[in-house]
Amino acid sequence: MRLQVTGHKPGNKSALRRQVVREYSREGGYMRRHLAERVLVTGGSGFLGSHLCDRLLAEEAEVLCVDNFFTGARRNIEHLIGHSRFELMRHDITIPLFVEVDQIYNLACPASPIHYQHDPVQTTKTSVNGAINMLGLAKRLKIRILQASTSEVYGDPTTHPQTEDYWGNVNPIGMRSCYDEGKRCAETLFFDYWRQHRLPIKVARIFNTYGPRMHPNDGRVVSNFIVQALLGQDITIYGDGSQSRAFCYVDDMIDGLMRLMKTPEDVTGPLNIGNPHEVAIRDLAAQIIELTGSRSRIVARPLPEGDPRQRQPDISRARALLDWAPQTSLAEGLTRTISYFESLLAEPGIRASLTG
Repeated sequence: MRLQVTGHKPGNKSALRRQVVREYSREGGYMRRHLAERVLVTGGSGFLGSHLCDRLLAEEAEVLCVDNFFTGARRNIEHLIGHSRFELMRHDITIPLFVEVDQIYNLACPASPIHYQHDPVQTTKTSVNGAINMLGLAKRLKIRILQASTSEVYGDPTTHPQTEDYWGNVNPIGMRSCYDEGKRCAETLFFDYWRQHRLPIKVARIFNTYGPRMHPNDGRVVSNFIVQALLGQDITIYGDGSQSRAFCYVDDMIDGLMRLMKTPEDVTGPLNIGNPHEVAIRDLAAQIIELTGSRSRIVARPLPEGDPRQRQPDISRARALLDWAPQTSLAEGLTRTISYFESLLAEPGIRASLTG
């Protein structure tokens, strides 16, 4: 890779503006003319997206955060407003976007059942039309694009743990299908763009992730349990609580996504990114009660339609290709997340909205 920087004289503003880095990437096939890499993050004000923006800025990138704020929160990226290398744009990716960037992380889509079932048609549009628009942008610019896919593409799996070559067991017409099938279709589009246009793609299948900036009322099991415990409410489990999940702390997840983006062009994925340590839901509830010192009781409710019994990633490929594995223990990650929610619930307005 060859770099060239044009010179300038102090005080010569026009010459300074012309100072650029001319970088040619054989893998991406594009010419970059900027001192910092420009990265588009769709869904950038959401839980994962805001942490990704933090990490990219820490690595000296210029970040364009795009979000329609359907589930994303401005508070997640407020600390970045005014940063010289951060830009926020309110935009819905179901509408084409014309910007100049060097990489795209496509994270935009509501990810919790409460949110994606609120407007299932729009959820499918975000996954499918959003993918088409972002792939079209990447094709025009000849740049890399990473798709934040999901373990939900495996549905209610009949194999355990799940490997990337498992095709899944998905209900195409159920309550969760807008999300599950939307993400499956997005993966299809990504690989067709790879085969047809040789577009450099990366597909990450994200398993359950938790940490600070989770929405306090999104229906996800970790945030639900922590909020209920801190408020002294009954902790609600569905079924007998024997169903299992594997929880990855957000810092580890972001590290995995960024490592995948940096891999050679022939590493397209899909790659499972998650924590392979399996935990029963009832055991998770008991651990959160212990860590919070809560007196909450565990109560059972009927199991929702389509709720998977088991979810555990096989991350052999991620270990081999990314030299990646989660580093944060569940106890450590839960402690940090509980601290975040304690601060959040100290705000009277938020506490009232969750108890009223």
